[in-house]
Amino acid sequence: MTRARMPRPHEVAAARRDPRLLRALRDRRSDDAWRTRGTCQSVDPETFFPAPNEPADSAVALCRSCDVQGSCLAWALEVGDTHGVWGGTTPRERRAMLVAWRGEVGSDPAAADDAGPPVRDRLLTLVPLS
Repeated sequence: MTRARMPRPHEVAAARRDPRLLRALRDRRSDDAWRTRGTCQSVDPETFFPAPNEPADSAVALCRSCDVQGSCLAWALEVGDTHGVWGGTTPRERRAMLVAWRGEVGSDPAAADDAGPPVRDRLLTLVPLS
């Protein structure tokens, strides 16, 4: 297993201008039920987690046609997920976006006001208690 490297400054600068990241910033709190409407619901989940030596092109292509791409990417960046394809981005792309995301969301005073409970607590509310 290879160790992921930190993104270089020019990669972070490019990520800040990436339309997918800008859409994720815009959509980050607008759609709580995005998972139920994703194009990925009708596809084998393994498609979105290719082996390291396999291309992720088919998963990225599916994501491009998805209506909830921004919310999906926002979720992955919020929880720091760097595996698989989320919101039409590869793990390498998301590592650079994650640095930009933390800079944008961390400096946004409005985000701190309406952040609500930590992500872990919000995810636990989705787990049915038996």
